[in-house]
Amino acid sequence: MTAFNFELARHNLIEQQIRPWDVLDQRVLDTLAQVPREDFVPERYRNLAFGDIAIPLGQGEFMLKPNLEARILQALAMQSTDNVLEIGTGSGYLTACLARLASHVVSVDLIPAFIDAARGKLKAHGAGNVALHVGDASQGWGQHRFQAIAVTGSVPSVAEVWRQSLSLGGRLFIVVGQAPAMQALLITRLGEQEWAQESLFETCLPPLRNVAAPKTFEF
Repeated sequence: MTAFNFELARHNLIEQQIRPWDVLDQRVLDTLAQVPREDFVPERYRNLAFGDIAIPLGQGEFMLKPNLEARILQALAMQSTDNVLEIGTGSGYLTACLARLASHVVSVDLIPAFIDAARGKLKAHGAGNVALHVGDASQGWGQHRFQAIAVTGSVPSVAEVWRQSLSLGGRLFIVVGQAPAMQALLITRLGEQEWAQESLFETCLPPLRNVAAPKTFEF
């Protein structure tokens, strides 16, 4: 039996899926080439690590598609001095990519098993600049401000806490709306009470757990 060629699959992913979706930032492309995605997917899905699919992680959660991960990394435009907050650690793959591009990453997930698995994988790949936490960050995480925040589940609307968690010049990637039409947004803090919002593209993500659904009105 011929062994699966992960390097060829990784190359094809970048050239045939990632670049055509307007991900052209060389630092992001280099990161995707260097972080072995196949090591972060559940073992039985290793050969599907580079497919255009949301790979099941168990407990009703899924890994983000590769092109979405790439767009998140490009949109956040991280600098090597940035402190980053990730809401929804999941497989730990995006965490590893964030860690390669930034100074320090705080990543939070509700599911202890995900954090335990991610901790081992990140350590194995030398990501020593990550702090992992089990907890509910659906309403923000602590009082610290961050230069970049990635929210990996969708929300019905952007809570004020996310804007306030940005440092001046900080960027927030978040997917807002309800299926099937959701918008990926980039929100940048321009001043203490001033933010800019850019709509990046349409997508569809499972909801972030414990975020209140929008109120419905009965007549």
